[in-house]
Amino acid sequence: MHNHSCVCPDALDRCGRCDLLLDFPGLHLIAVSQAPSGLMLEVESCDPVTGCPGCGVIATGHGRVMVEMIDAPWAGRPVRIRWRKRRWICLEDICPVATFLEQDPEVCAPRGLLSIRAVRWAISQLRREGATIQGLARQLGTTWNTLWSQVQPVLTLAAEDPSRFEGVHVLGVDEHVWHHRDPRRRGPKELTGMVDLTRGPHPTARLLDLVPGRSGTVYRNWLDERGEEFRQSIDIATLDPFQGYKNAIDDRLEDATCVLDAFHIVKLGGAAIDGVRRRIQQETLGHRGRKGDPLYGIRNVLRAGRERLTSRQQVRLASAFDAHPAHIEVEVAYHCVQDLRDVFHQPTPARGRRLAEQLIEKLPSCPIPEIARLGKTLRRWKTAFLAYFDTDGASNGGTEAVNGIIELGRRIARGFRNFEHYRLRMLLITGGLDASPHTQL
Repeated sequence: MHNHSCVCPDALDRCGRCDLLLDFPGLHLIAVSQAPSGLMLEVESCDPVTGCPGCGVIATGHGRVMVEMIDAPWAGRPVRIRWRKRRWICLEDICPVATFLEQDPEVCAPRGLLSIRAVRWAISQLRREGATIQGLARQLGTTWNTLWSQVQPVLTLAAEDPSRFEGVHVLGVDEHVWHHRDPRRRGPKELTGMVDLTRGPHPTARLLDLVPGRSGTVYRNWLDERGEEFRQSIDIATLDPFQGYKNAIDDRLEDATCVLDAFHIVKLGGAAIDGVRRRIQQETLGHRGRKGDPLYGIRNVLRAGRERLTSRQQVRLASAFDAHPAHIEVEVAYHCVQDLRDVFHQPTPARGRRLAEQLIEKLPSCPIPEIARLGKTLRRWKTAFLAYFDTDGASNGGTEAVNGIIELGRRIARGFRNFEHYRLRMLLITGGLDASPHTQL
């Protein structure tokens, strides 16, 4: 039996706590000792026979080499592993391999600085705990570059796995701003993000990819790269009211149903009522809204659903409408926008669709310019608007939720300077790599 130097003073030979430190198959724990940098584990393998990787002939032992690597922290302390690797020599004259060291991919990658367990631990912390690379490097007792150089290849391999794009039937798209620097130095500010909104295999939406640029061409090129099989599997494509993305969907996803996001339709209505209120405010009082102005006092009430208003809010609303004859335009615009909001709250999709069709017909002829402009926008997007009621309420809400997770990850890391690092980190934290078979994820 090997001598065992245990960190537990009451241990006779080996304690259970030290057994927990090492769970690599094929390796045996020789000693555990304290070091200024943390715990130090000395291990070695017990396989006395191995074949040459060049010719397959049984190699001859040629001593051992001490290799040190970083392991996952244990009990809040950094852990180092000293692996007494066997050195082998091949005696075949025609074999190009002279000497080689033993390798175990379940313990550490060849020439790796971190053990597989440490890489898994770091990826898990990045994925679920909102950790930063610098913070994890501090816990491991290493540097930012050392940790990321070991984690990045694993994430890159998972991102390149085509199985991530299997089973996608509902596809969302949205723009995202990832930096606010000079585009000539750091590239485009805007990114286009594609999100899997399919219900079933994954409990939440997951980010599929981020590509530089915000245009229909960018989205079209990404769809081309995915291949015909991927495009044929898309049944529903959701989007915000951006014509560039709509053109790409019409060109590459001919068989998919294009759905305009309900949230953004209501947002357009809110912008229209704000525009009417500001215009009437200027026409009646000659200045922007101030404290005590009737219309300024109800600016937030106008955006709320009428079924949510308290009796006090209803009285304030009626008083503001009656304060000046010109406020009748604000009142009419308010009811038009509330009718637009109500189409998404009908008891059946058929009733919602019928009300939406009525609004599409009536709003463009409204004498209020802001409401007429809203009606023309809805008429231009009529097919995508009405498709909401034919797809069981498909929306781009999951895409907006993924955008929120991305923003949180960027704030935690205090910004990014490298787009590829940014893309891999966002794919990881938003579940975009969960479909990969890589066990590290």
